Amino acid sequence: MSKKGILLVNLGTPDHPDVPAVKRYLDQFLMDERVIDIPKFNRTLLVKGIIVPFRSPKTAKLYREIWSEKGSPLLHYSKIQAQLLQEHLGTDYQVELAMRYQHPSIENALQKLKANLVESIKVIPLFPQYASASTGSVIQLVMELVSKWPTIPPVSFVNSFHNNRQMIEVFAENARKHDIQSYDHVLFSFHGLPERQLLKCDHTGNYCLKVENCCDSLNDTNKFCYSAQGHDTARLLAKELGLPREKYTVCFQSRLGKEPWVQPYTTDVLKKLAAEGKKRLLVFSPAFVADCLETLYEITVEYHEEFRSLGGEHVQLVESLNDHPKFITALAEMATA
Repeated sequence: MSKKGILLVNLGTPDHPDVPAVKRYLDQFLMDERVIDIPKFNRTLLVKGIIVPFRSPKTAKLYREIWSEKGSPLLHYSKIQAQLLQEHLGTDYQVELAMRYQHPSIENALQKLKANLVESIKVIPLFPQYASASTGSVIQLVMELVSKWPTIPPVSFVNSFHNNRQMIEVFAENARKHDIQSYDHVLFSFHGLPERQLLKCDHTGNYCLKVENCCDSLNDTNKFCYSAQGHDTARLLAKELGLPREKYTVCFQSRLGKEPWVQPYTTDVLKKLAAEGKKRLLVFSPAFVADCLETLYEITVEYHEEFRSLGGEHVQLVESLNDHPKFITALAEMATA
């Protein structure tokens, strides 16, 4: 009996924490037309002429800070997630892991599924909230690759799981380890995106960033909006934890360049809270299902140091989903739905 194929896809990571490997990673990542969505000529000049040459040494240094004997934390936890999912699903399924950028590649993972004659393929991009630059990029590449096969099996995709009940429960469980009441404020810090990418997802052209508080609730117009889905995740987490609205802030980190990105920026929120006399912050990063550079360094080190320099005392990261059994169960339910 043939198996059903499951393809887990995360963003990616350099193969090594050195400058050449980081250059390869950044080049592939930032040349994606969905990540930097400007004309190819301009994108090439920006990425290959400015960003990659100048950012690679600094980024490689940051990767060395979080690298361990197990390698990249993102890849390490992604491998464990794939292994545990395979064990959970059993022999009727074949689970493969891929990274959108670098290794293991989506193309190789798909070839493994094809070689084993799977009867269908379900793709689960490991991004809770949909964004064109993440989930959309994965879906596009999978469709491009599979469309060239002589025989194409049924292929389906998980578009997002921003409101997944078990995911919410895992984040909440992880937060409770840190005595939530001892913190002055809670941040739900999502990875940022340029505002123009949100605007492109508004097919009406008159809602996104035009209607006041446009992300405060999900509706037919913004149901695929990354920011709106992020706010929904934050609301569900706050409800699970019994947080009143004044106790938490939704914000966005990792801004690149000078153009407007989704706001408020996490760095601005840190300044505001410090000015209000807040001393201890608990920070979720619910756009990631595994701890990585953006959580282990940007929040744990950079934001902690920045907040202390502003007069605060401590920034505490809530660990990601990683290898939590409930998240594996959530993946299994998505895989078999």
